[in-house]
Amino acid sequence: MKYIILSVVLICMLIVPATAQKGQKGKDDPTIMLNHIAVHVSNLEQSTAFYENILGLKKIEEPFKDGLHTWFTLGAAGQLHLIQSPEKDPQVNKNNHICFSVKSVDKFIERLDANKIDYTNWPGTEKAPTVRVDGVKQIYIKDPNGHLIEINDDKPKK
Repeated sequence: MKYIILSVVLICMLIVPATAQKGQKGKDDPTIMLNHIAVHVSNLEQSTAFYENILGLKKIEEPFKDGLHTWFTLGAAGQLHLIQSPEKDPQVNKNNHICFSVKSVDKFIERLDANKIDYTNWPGTEKAPTVRVDGVKQIYIKDPNGHLIEINDDKPKK
């Protein structure tokens, strides 16, 4: 979880200056891109199965080959790295979450229901999607370690 918090802080610190200087290009181009998100998990095998089978992420080769890592591609957005935690119970905070977008939240809910995976809205009401003021529909699920994952139908901004 510490990695997620650190990643978010670093991204916020770097994106603001990068977007302020957006017009500059060349070898000193300050544009920043997400490379990966790292998440500590208490059971790598169980978490790998969840991200692969429930979320449908595609595993990619990881260089360590030590049995403590699983890497997934997130397409152009980067990668997700699961890391076996030395702690028995990694700390989880609801405000720290990963978000994935899907074409249809309702279709994704069908997958969750078929796999008996609970979901809630942000306040915690079970089986209740939220529709934000901007029209984006969202739900929240937890991975096997209790990490909160938002699933929404947001469209990429142009």
